[in-house]
Amino acid sequence: MSDVVALGQPTVGDEELEAIRAVFESGWLSGAGPTCQAFEQRFAAEVAGTAHALATSNCGSALHLGLDVLGAGPGDEVIVGDYTFPATGHSVAWTGATPVFADIRPDIWSADPAAVEAAITPKTVGILAVDVFGQPADYDELRAIADRHGLWLMEDAACSAGASYKGRPAGSLADVATFSFHGRKGITAGEGGALTTDDAELASHARKLHTYGIAPALTREGSTDLPVPSFDELGYNYRLSDLAAGVMLAQLDRLGTLLTNRRRIAAAYEEMLSSVDRVSAPVALADREHPWQSYVVTLDSDVDRGRVAAHLKANGVQCNFGTYASHLQPVYGFTGSLPVSADLFTRHLAIPMHANLTDSEAERVIETLAQAIESSATA
Repeated sequence: MSDVVALGQPTVGDEELEAIRAVFESGWLSGAGPTCQAFEQRFAAEVAGTAHALATSNCGSALHLGLDVLGAGPGDEVIVGDYTFPATGHSVAWTGATPVFADIRPDIWSADPAAVEAAITPKTVGILAVDVFGQPADYDELRAIADRHGLWLMEDAACSAGASYKGRPAGSLADVATFSFHGRKGITAGEGGALTTDDAELASHARKLHTYGIAPALTREGSTDLPVPSFDELGYNYRLSDLAAGVMLAQLDRLGTLLTNRRRIAAAYEEMLSSVDRVSAPVALADREHPWQSYVVTLDSDVDRGRVAAHLKANGVQCNFGTYASHLQPVYGFTGSLPVSADLFTRHLAIPMHANLTDSEAERVIETLAQAIESSATA
């Protein structure tokens, strides 16, 4: 059998190694140092389009920080787009608030604004929308709902570096946004995340909390006296190391090319899938730029997804389910019915998507998928 086509794969090389070498030579390897500061400035200006960015240890810590500084806490409810990795719901629970999941649009899989508004109760303090697989949610409608009910709005942009909504970049679409730099994401340091906002007060508070509740050590560098910080608020260790920030600076240099390559593969997939029965390509809306962090197809309800997946893997094509219908996870104890999310959870299939895919590999993926669906039908 020929080489396996990977489901996801980072694009890294000499540039990232040189960036790490530069951090070694700087002498500052730990978190929240000068390389982190340089990355934050570039990420805010070049990707998120915001006044502030804060580099974090991962997206989960960024989510927790964002919810914390927005004021979520015990007794509160936060409405969460249901179709997402459970880090989104977990982050709400970490604050002591309760995640209330809202069903999703059947086409782009982000929170249905009507379902969000229907879920609002007197306990609701905010809305946490998810840009599913990178495509931004309906922020004009969600902002109108939030304003109507006096709520804050937060964007889980974990997959969305390089995406946009009506000409505005992901990361600038809500009061606070969060990103992931996990190994499967469009730009990566293996792990890492970022919080972005235009609100200086929120940014300052998040920066304090992400370093145990004091200003980062960089603020005391070069002092001629001996400043001793005072801890007046309980914080966390949510800093990104400068080593990882160096890798992220190199990844920012690659971002345009990485997006171009992913979008080329997505276009090729869509064209080839048009001639394959019993499977649908994902929808990319014209008013948003999709970064294609993942490529997830929808199988017809009579297709056996397990058989399709087994055929793909046996023939060297990696695959996975899409993401989670979070409300079904027992940790949350959620009792509502969200039929759209629950249905798509059983029918979605992620196929290889990364910037290193070749045209011939993309052809092989779709040919093997077509064979797998046919085999499933006759098994």
